[in-house]
Amino acid sequence: MEVTLTVNGLARTLAVEPRMTLLDALREELALTGTKKGCDRGECGACTVHIEGRRMLSCMTLAAMQHGRQIKTIEGLEHDGALHPLQAAFIEHDGFQCGFCTSGQIMSGVAMIDEAKAGWPSAATADVAKPFSLSDLSNAEIRERMSGNLCRCACYPNIVEAVAAAVGRR
Repeated sequence: MEVTLTVNGLARTLAVEPRMTLLDALREELALTGTKKGCDRGECGACTVHIEGRRMLSCMTLAAMQHGRQIKTIEGLEHDGALHPLQAAFIEHDGFQCGFCTSGQIMSGVAMIDEAKAGWPSAATADVAKPFSLSDLSNAEIRERMSGNLCRCACYPNIVEAVAAAVGRR
């Protein structure tokens, strides 16, 4: 079937099988290999992308279901040749070792920061009745909000530091 996706700002029309995942369409049809296939079961977060501004596991959604939608991958984060602040913070705070989970961690982190800016509470939020702001983004909040992304190298302390730095808390 024919599917049109806007990926990183460019409209792309693809012929895909109805059962092809968005992850496979990005990697195999569009050669956007920054999005990683880790578990292929929605457990690790390595395949995290943004769909219409929300973080999603691309291995758990079909490409055909995303017809007409805006998709952003790790390749689309840089702007005019400059790294996204979270990408720069990952480098500065050594937020990765092997790098396999890094694109998913960064995509999840960017979305998580946007969710916090929008005032969304998490399971770690002490008082969900009061408005949430970026100043409330404690290390415990960051860990909770990033808990769907696994790191085989256990770089979690550095990932938390990178996210905190990107929001200007450190």
